Amino acid sequence: MRPIFQWDVGRRRIELGKRTLVMGVLNVTPDSFSDAGQFHSAEDAVQQGLRLLAEGADLLDVGGESTRPGVRVGTNAIVPAEEELRRVLPVIEGLKKAKADILISVDTYKAAVARAAIDMGAEIVNDVSGLRWDPQMAATLGQLGCGVVIMHTRGTPEDWRDLPLEPRIVQIVEQELHTAAQKATTSGVHHDRIVLDPGFGFGKRFENNYPLLAKLEDLHSVGFPLMVGLSRKSFLGQTASIRIAGELGPKERLHPSLAAAVIAAMKGAHIVRTHDVRPTVEALAIADAVLGNETDVNPWFDAYS
Repeated sequence: MRPIFQWDVGRRRIELGKRTLVMGVLNVTPDSFSDAGQFHSAEDAVQQGLRLLAEGADLLDVGGESTRPGVRVGTNAIVPAEEELRRVLPVIEGLKKAKADILISVDTYKAAVARAAIDMGAEIVNDVSGLRWDPQMAATLGQLGCGVVIMHTRGTPEDWRDLPLEPRIVQIVEQELHTAAQKATTSGVHHDRIVLDPGFGFGKRFENNYPLLAKLEDLHSVGFPLMVGLSRKSFLGQTASIRIAGELGPKERLHPSLAAAVIAAMKGAHIVRTHDVRPTVEALAIADAVLGNETDVNPWFDAYS
């Protein structure tokens, strides 16, 4: 059974658990692994964000820096905070002007970017580093009073290809997410502002991702809602291509991504982050209908309370 939470994002509370919420990915980076340079201007990105909302996205995740394998992050980041802000702030501003009640997350590990994005109207900070790549992030989030997504990652993108297989991946992710959540609350982030993400693909070897998905519900023991980002991941493409000729590229991974999204919801995910909103919304409607019958709860409700 998927536990019900009220996610406090500062300006409102979002009910999580009665149906699976869909976070639409809005990358404004020239080097994203999936949709690099697709939106060449803030205006293009705003229009794409509005399209994702029309397709059924509950919230948008705006990102201005790629964290694909091999890139430098943290103090040696290829993309400085100033450039990241130049990319994301006009998009956040444009989205809020177009639709004031849009729920926006900023995908960043930099405290300065988080603060400016929240000031511009974003309500959630999605930190893929688990509060580790910027020593100021935890304290900054404690001050901002926004919603927070803490994602688990092993190491940094520069060393992901060389990390060994972790035989206890589920236990390690559970323990390290617990530690990260404790760090956040100690820094002033209220418990009900936090969502956790196991970080599929982030420093996990191919063989680690499937046990983590199979045991996703074990992470409920940490006591927070769960978000997953499985969309277009390479391990899905590798598996799905076994029966066909040639490996699937990022934009060819829709069907395996939908399968993974449905499995994640059935295993207890509260939010699914995706590049392909409408098909994901449709697939999750079926999963939620099953989950609603299991728990005697009607999944069709207004998520915004």
